[in-house]
Amino acid sequence: MNDTPSHFPEGARIAVLTTQPLDGPLDYLAPEGGVMIGAYVEAPLGPRKVMGVVWGPGLGGFDASKLRRVSSVLDVPPMRDEMRVFLEKAGAYTLTPLPAMLRLATRAPALGQPPSKRKVYRRGTGRPDRETEARARVMAALDEMGGLALTLSELSQMAGVTSSVVKGLVKQGVVSEEESPRDTPYPRLDPALPSKPLAEDQAEAAEVLRDAVASGRYGTTLLKGVTGSGKTEVYLEAVAACLAKGRQALVLLPEIALSAEFLTRVEARFGAKPAEWHSGVTQTERRRIWHMVGSGGAQLVVGARSALFLPFQDLGLVVVDEEHDSSYKQEEGALYNARDMAVLRASITDAQVVLASATPSLESWANAEAGKYRRLTLTSRFGTAALPEMKSLDMRGEDLPADRWISEPLAAAARRRIENGEQALLFLNRRGYAPVTICRACGHQIGCKHCDARMVEHRFLKRLVCHQCGETEPRPEVCPSCGVEGKLAAVGPGVERLAEEARARFPEARIAVLSSDMYTTARQLKAEIASIAEGGADIIVGTQLVAKGHNFPLLTLVGVIDADLGLQGSDLRAAERTFQLMRQVAGRAGRAEKPGVALLQTYQPDHPVIRAILSGDEEGFWRAEAREREAAGVPPYGRMAGIILSSEDVQKVFDLGNALARNAGALRRIGADVYGPAPAPIARVRGRHRVRLLVKAPKGSALQAAVADWVGQFRLKGDLRLAVDIDPQSFF
Repeated sequence: MNDTPSHFPEGARIAVLTTQPLDGPLDYLAPEGGVMIGAYVEAPLGPRKVMGVVWGPGLGGFDASKLRRVSSVLDVPPMRDEMRVFLEKAGAYTLTPLPAMLRLATRAPALGQPPSKRKVYRRGTGRPDRETEARARVMAALDEMGGLALTLSELSQMAGVTSSVVKGLVKQGVVSEEESPRDTPYPRLDPALPSKPLAEDQAEAAEVLRDAVASGRYGTTLLKGVTGSGKTEVYLEAVAACLAKGRQALVLLPEIALSAEFLTRVEARFGAKPAEWHSGVTQTERRRIWHMVGSGGAQLVVGARSALFLPFQDLGLVVVDEEHDSSYKQEEGALYNARDMAVLRASITDAQVVLASATPSLESWANAEAGKYRRLTLTSRFGTAALPEMKSLDMRGEDLPADRWISEPLAAAARRRIENGEQALLFLNRRGYAPVTICRACGHQIGCKHCDARMVEHRFLKRLVCHQCGETEPRPEVCPSCGVEGKLAAVGPGVERLAEEARARFPEARIAVLSSDMYTTARQLKAEIASIAEGGADIIVGTQLVAKGHNFPLLTLVGVIDADLGLQGSDLRAAERTFQLMRQVAGRAGRAEKPGVALLQTYQPDHPVIRAILSGDEEGFWRAEAREREAAGVPPYGRMAGIILSSEDVQKVFDLGNALARNAGALRRIGADVYGPAPAPIARVRGRHRVRLLVKAPKGSALQAAVADWVGQFRLKGDLRLAVDIDPQSFF
């Protein structure tokens, strides 16, 4: 792009990349007054006007007199060169078309509208003259936003009331109505404020990160430390160094529910809250963040994986917290891994990357072993906290009834914690009440009408739910296969059924259930987590949601109901994920003064993964896992790509899959092997039949180019779809 002119005069032929699903940029003529490269524009496309970005000079090849002129230039700073390079490189790596990459970078409403005033509402003073449930919901919604302003429609929707309820409270001064600019800078963060006292190893790690940020050069650091070792405080010192240099920082979190506690810690460290970017943020706030990041009005963004595509003016640091977490992989649309894209983006902007985890991904561990990443290890827990004691409970010797899953030793340990005023966590990584509903008369298992998946009973919702497509239906009274009434039975435990058992076993205990599908809003989930942290529950029953960074000071016992659950199946990362999840869950215990214990119920106490979890020999586990992967030539010691074909016609997908397998010369030339076609483990989702092919290639091969040539031989007709997943994380 260095030879590309930065400005195109009026009438010049320019290439405009739009967000429409086209092959690439389209040629237009520059508007009156000319246009900068990177400018956001509105351009005619058929009968519509669409948003796009000036990507460079026109491609040419046809009569300029037939070109249409760009309609207008939007009042937004042009996209920076480094952002265009990032989108092109990320698209080339993931084999994602550029228009789809541009959509990721423009996910904010009304970007082109000029700055204007709008009415916003926040908490006023006093109480209403008459207390009603609707008015109470309005005040509660404003209190939950922590002083942030909302538009009338946002507040009405959030509180579930009509606008007249809000306006009635405005008249009484209980709600304040203000004229506000649409986009205002965020409060300034002060990096000079004092940090928490750091232990010796934490202080040394923080100094290394501060020096790295001060260098102004690219580098990636794996910050590894046991759960509760103060990784957050250490990397916040890197954020402070970045802000002190006048550069922007981004912290990625794997789960929206983590943000409330983290934002409180940021505010304590820097005196103000940062910008938040995730699915729970209102559209008004999304627009503000997008504009402020691009103009320098936001120093620090805390967000989900899509925050990587915000238009940072000067990005100097990216932190990927819990970098091993599978939620960093986008599994629909543009298939990318935010951890890898963070490294790419930082390399383009001369920024530092910190990958923080107690249980790193094997990819990051291998990069640190190979010297590509710097590695910093924190060996002790923050303050007086000690690591939990890890023990297995051999379930082969337990005589449990068929409808019970909590062993007597675990129940006894939980009772002792309740008597001492402490908390216990019962962990089961399975949502819902029961994974299978079976007819005891004919053996029929109730499945989804649109997917080859069993319907999961959710007794909390009083419905059966498909976890693949989201289809729901009432739990039937009669078997849909044989018509016999009263013979349908729930088989196996889900987290709701475990909670039911816990209520029966511990009738005196306050029980909280933490599962993502039991809360309709992110605010409700945050409030429940805050309540638990303050001692609002004796027993927590939860899914993997509880493993992600929460700090429950009173929690001293973790009971894993089925430690063997993740060890089944053919996923090459099964052992790694089980190891990570068990260590993360166990790490929730004993994070304050009182020591913690983790009890793992297992039918395979001699399994190598279970032994590694109990022994705490993490390095030994990674080395053994690395040897196995290297011998098999799979990531991170080989390359892989998944090809997912789908159609409503099963014959069409198999015909295309077989044709791809027969015509794989482009792959064979780089030494790659093709496996399949084979039905995906869940072979039908949302009524579409799914077939997979798996490509395995040597480490240094040009996989993307070969895959692009290979799949480019075929034109998709009708409803056939083909998706390419470079570096697949899941194999469903």
